[in-house]
Amino acid sequence: MQAIKTTNKVTDEMISGLPAPVQRYMNYTGVVGKPWINTVSLKYTGQFRLGADKPWMPMRVDQVYRINPPGFQWKANFKMFGLPLMSALDTYSDGEAHMFGKLAGLFTVFDARDDKLLQGTMVRYLQEMMWFPTAYLGEHVRWESVDDHAADVTFAYSGNQVTGRIYFDDEGRALSFIAERYGEHNGTYKLENWATPITEYKIYDGFCVPGVGWGVWQLPEGDLTYIKLRVTNITYNVPINDF
Repeated sequence: MQAIKTTNKVTDEMISGLPAPVQRYMNYTGVVGKPWINTVSLKYTGQFRLGADKPWMPMRVDQVYRINPPGFQWKANFKMFGLPLMSALDTYSDGEAHMFGKLAGLFTVFDARDDKLLQGTMVRYLQEMMWFPTAYLGEHVRWESVDDHAADVTFAYSGNQVTGRIYFDDEGRALSFIAERYGEHNGTYKLENWATPITEYKIYDGFCVPGVGWGVWQLPEGDLTYIKLRVTNITYNVPINDF
């Protein structure tokens, strides 16, 4: 089991040196006065598709995160033709990424480990810190000011780093995360702009975090919305199995 440490709390001093929109964001999420988040268990439902000409598949996801050392395990089940025929397992652990999928529980449809997958996985982890925002104050993250409504954030770990830009409103809500990310398009991995518009916030254990959002590839031929999700539950600082 992943160890849990909840004794230290976030203070005003910890956010005082951040860019102005990030300070507003931290206050909006409610991190000040809260214990540091060390583990996360999250569930969401939604829809997913493999391309603009592919059908939407209902999906159900169970995901766990750890913050130090950083990592996650994402387990998804998809329905095809109304039947639960495809499953996927994405893991980020020990500075490495692995993506694995099966059809009908029998046939492997993808099994990937490479530098491009790692880059895409790290960008994803950086964005998904929005679900456990104390991680944005951690030792592996640094911020740079852009203007009063945007800031760049970098995640560095195990010799690799990725950067994204987050846009904020006047109240401190994060509206979208945008970064260059490797993804599979027409059978090959390409570096494209990736965005995650957020349409609704919810409160879990006192933290105000994204509850509804999309994943969008900003491709030369036009935007491709490929995932729509709605969070159904988040619990913090609970025991999780090692991965």
